[in-house]
Amino acid sequence: MILHGVDFSGADSGGSHKIRVATRVTGGRPPRGAPRARAGENRSEAAETTVERMDRRGLLERIRASARDGSAHFWRIDAPVGLPMATLESHGVRGDWLAVAGWMESFGGARPWRAALRSIERTEPRRSADHDARTPMAPMNLRVFKQTWTLVCEVLLPLAREGEVSIEPMRPVRGAAVAVGEGCPASVLQRRGWPSRAYKGEGEPPQRVREEILRRLRGAGVRTSAALQRQAAEDTEGDMVDALILATDPCACAVPREALVEGWVW
Repeated sequence: MILHGVDFSGADSGGSHKIRVATRVTGGRPPRGAPRARAGENRSEAAETTVERMDRRGLLERIRASARDGSAHFWRIDAPVGLPMATLESHGVRGDWLAVAGWMESFGGARPWRAALRSIERTEPRRSADHDARTPMAPMNLRVFKQTWTLVCEVLLPLAREGEVSIEPMRPVRGAAVAVGEGCPASVLQRRGWPSRAYKGEGEPPQRVREEILRRLRGAGVRTSAALQRQAAEDTEGDMVDALILATDPCACAVPREALVEGWVW
């Protein structure tokens, strides 16, 4: 299994300056181009987690390509994949997740979509997944709405229409080797009892917290080169650390029925 932790961006630039993708091989056959294990060393020990920068179009193409490389992949992306049932009911949106995604796409952009939401209600209901994972913000929050719209409409909806990649748990594809799901770095940190605050920002205190998280990540199997550890520790915005956090093993759990429309945080 190859895990990808994606620190996502809904920026108008296509996310080219913000999206970070951490890739970790957890066992089995490595992806094409991965270094061979040295004598006396197994593949999972040899493979270090890497971090790349890309835009949303590049991310979409990489997910598509992973469906053709013969390995199993899970892409865990830090952005909401759906909306709460209460919001959908307020706007008369009915049907499965694909119908919801199509309705979002019909607005043509994140800002018109959010304006339509706020024309009906100015509250920000939370999903069952948000309560379960203790995510910091609802999908339509001012700080998150661009991520929600761009992930659903520019990445997940094209994949769902093509039908080769599972969108978990809303649009599963039987027999697919590649799946995409929602992740949340803050939720991972809280579930594991790791430092979950004050690791973003300049100065020594936030950097010490990032270093502590990186140390714990190594203990959880997310191994990186010394150079990457330094880069992640010095990244004041915490983008690299967030991507690495999402490369940890995702939680396995039974999801409630509403998650088939709202989405779930793994």
